[in-house]
Amino acid sequence: MNTHHPITIVGAGLGGLTLARVLHTHGIEAAVFDLEADRRARTQGGMLDIHTYNGQIALRTAGLYDGFRALVHSGGEATRVLDKHATSHWEEPDDGTGDRPEVDRGQLRDLLLDSIPASTVRWGHKVTAARPLADGRHEITFADGATHTTDLLIGADGAWSRVRPLVSDARPTYTGISFIETNLLDAAVRHPESLAVVGGGALFALQENKGFFAHHQTDGSLHIYTALRIAEDWLDTIDFTDTEAAKAAVVAQFAGWDDSLTSLLATSDTALVPRKINALPIGHRWDRVPGVTLLGDAAHVMSPFAGEGANLAMLDGAELGAALAEHEGDIEKALAVYEDALFRRSEEKAQESAEGLELCFSENPIDELLSIFTASPADSA
Repeated sequence: MNTHHPITIVGAGLGGLTLARVLHTHGIEAAVFDLEADRRARTQGGMLDIHTYNGQIALRTAGLYDGFRALVHSGGEATRVLDKHATSHWEEPDDGTGDRPEVDRGQLRDLLLDSIPASTVRWGHKVTAARPLADGRHEITFADGATHTTDLLIGADGAWSRVRPLVSDARPTYTGISFIETNLLDAAVRHPESLAVVGGGALFALQENKGFFAHHQTDGSLHIYTALRIAEDWLDTIDFTDTEAAKAAVVAQFAGWDDSLTSLLATSDTALVPRKINALPIGHRWDRVPGVTLLGDAAHVMSPFAGEGANLAMLDGAELGAALAEHEGDIEKALAVYEDALFRRSEEKAQESAEGLELCFSENPIDELLSIFTASPADSA
């Protein structure tokens, strides 16, 4: 079976959905293909801090700012910094005046999904290949062998994008950092000691090239990333199907750390999810290729240590949608305008992310972390 749509977006993440929403507000239809079976096929991860200078701009462009504000996690910007002994070095409450309000990623995605016609996203369509046709058109092939053609193909399909090879040979490489993702459910009842350590917002417990990042979720759970600077193949040596053995293997890397911190992983209520942190080269860009472009992680996947990934993806989607609406009838002009801004901002933020990684993963990162948290707005700029 072969289908055709003038504008095709591969990937129903935050960036692809923001693009579809902005196009919809301008009366322009897009077809979004996603590999998941439906919108509830998996959980969507933890909390996101949405920045005034990119993520919030995207939501205003999409006409969803008020809906976003209704989702903000009151208290979610509270922050504390601990060392390996669980000694507090910094704590700041959320007084409601911060410029990086926290929202649940899943709720934000639902806001975007509910803002476009239900028929926009075609679930259960895993793209396995993409190839150019004549006159700037492209064809994508799905796992079931069906194909789809389009006049404009947008890869919003993440770090291992199937669309990226149409414009670039670059592939993400390992940053030296591995995460293990876990959750403590109903923390107030089941894990009060862990809730006391994490607090009402975000926890940074870092030292010796490793540590714990955690956040108190809107549903009362704690979402935790155990992080280590370690060899790329280390996660491959652990059998994560044996949860208890996997916990023991990871906790063994934290000898000498306070039990209140290691228990964030050791008492997990959910299976451990290993994640190698990869990134594209800083300054990744490509020559203009007719009829195709990228956004979000497909264009500029970076480490999470500047908190920019989701924000950039949404701004990418918003700006691409606005450019296509402004230059309707001249796709190449729209793509040229969009990519020029994309390359400049993504290079800047990728550099910040790489520097953030080095700051967090050193023998003694506490002082440098505090210098960031205590900086004045002018110093931060």
